[in-house]
Amino acid sequence: MVLLAAAICTKPGKAIISRQFVEMSRARIEGLLAAFPKLLSTGRQHTFVETESVRYVYQPLEKLYMLLITTRTSNILEDLETLRLFSRVIPEYCKNMDEEDIIDNSFNLIFAFDEIVALGYRENVNLAQIRTFVEMDSHEEKVYQAVRQTQEREAKQKMKEKARELQRARQEAAKKGRTPGFGSGGFGSGNMGLAPSPVIGDSASTMPEPLPKPSFSAPSRPSGPSKALKLGSKTKDVDLFVDQLKSEGENVATSASAMKQPVLSKTVPPPVHTESVHLHIEEKLTLIALRDGGLQNLEIHGIVTLRIKDDKYGSIRVQMDNKDDKGVQLQTHPNIDKELFKSQLMIGLKNPSKPFPLNTDVGVLKWRFQSQDESYIPLTINCWPSENGTGGCDVNIEYELEQENMELNDVLISISLPSGPSNLIVNECDGEYHHDSRKNVLEWRVPLIDVTNKTGAMEFSCNGGPEDFFPVTVNFYSKTLFCNILVRDVTLVEGSEPVKYSSDAILIVDKFEVV
Repeated sequence: MVLLAAAICTKPGKAIISRQFVEMSRARIEGLLAAFPKLLSTGRQHTFVETESVRYVYQPLEKLYMLLITTRTSNILEDLETLRLFSRVIPEYCKNMDEEDIIDNSFNLIFAFDEIVALGYRENVNLAQIRTFVEMDSHEEKVYQAVRQTQEREAKQKMKEKARELQRARQEAAKKGRTPGFGSGGFGSGNMGLAPSPVIGDSASTMPEPLPKPSFSAPSRPSGPSKALKLGSKTKDVDLFVDQLKSEGENVATSASAMKQPVLSKTVPPPVHTESVHLHIEEKLTLIALRDGGLQNLEIHGIVTLRIKDDKYGSIRVQMDNKDDKGVQLQTHPNIDKELFKSQLMIGLKNPSKPFPLNTDVGVLKWRFQSQDESYIPLTINCWPSENGTGGCDVNIEYELEQENMELNDVLISISLPSGPSNLIVNECDGEYHHDSRKNVLEWRVPLIDVTNKTGAMEFSCNGGPEDFFPVTVNFYSKTLFCNILVRDVTLVEGSEPVKYSSDAILIVDKFEVV
């Protein structure tokens, strides 16, 4: 089979898009397309028509034609099979099936055409593979993005350190003979947060992210499409090309199908009552698990923040209780007495005469834990799609609580669904489910997973192939910390009198995916 060109044209033969797989001039292809409507016989229905030199294999698409131009010696059965695959590709990217929609998605269609045919010969691919190839989800791109973000964080860190040095130099020049106050170097500057510094035990190339201001709401994940195959110095070339298109008046839009990443509603824990001295402990979980079993990465970032509302409690010390047995890496703020913390596990200022800032969330202690050991996974997800022989899949998905000491609240398991009509039928579900057809997501919600409710399952059938149901995304919050680090007591510096305080601890999910 030799396929000369694939085109989408109007009924009168006007070409909307055309992809040539052999060397042909523009005048030649436009002449072939213009001659096509004149060859059709009225009142008779066929799927192909021939001339002395070429064969037209076509399928009507409402007001348009999907047209393949082949040689006369090609196998007509293979031509028809290829035509059916081309016709199935078009609805993947064009919902309205009109001329304007075809033009808006022309690049995606051409990319898909190139995956079906190479140098005039049909490739052995199916619709799911074409969708994956066009999305161009590149592992190398993700690695490059991670390295680039690390470099950006390092550059920002150096910039902040240089700015602090310049600020200290100006202050020393303006206040000769006077010692700068406590606020100029740590808690009192900026947003009173922790200054980022290298995590103990990390390599020199890995810098911790700046510690965020703690809150009770889980962070939202970016929902936009990713930039595919953005490798090395080619990034600048792509940006220059896009800028040039925009300067010439082109409307450069990002395809919604470039990366199927469902936007999920985050669970929000209820607020807690706070005293004049309040300590908030927050952990963020990042976990990437593999669909066939195994753990790609598990990472925990924890922080203890202190908030004081009454100035009489400004000079205090906090006694921590560390029952962690996983080998977590701890790090205190630079203004905290490190020797006091190492010897007594107590958080206090280096200068006891200086009070903590008032009405400000102050980060005093942080930790980090990273592992690829499957035994540390808090919740395992087993998603098992099986083809049912009717163009769809029967999907069985189940969860199991692995860390029995934890209670997971408001668990939301989100399963990706193929685009287009899904014909979803849910046969069994432990909990509640919701089908968001606009986002192509099936949301499975379980209010509580604990030792009395360790396992649950859902069974449904849907159109699509096994690859269409990944990634599976999980979100929850837990009042049980992963690293068992809690507050034991709070006392005044002078007299060591106990101080009435409040504290809360929460684990939230930053990213939890089964890929």
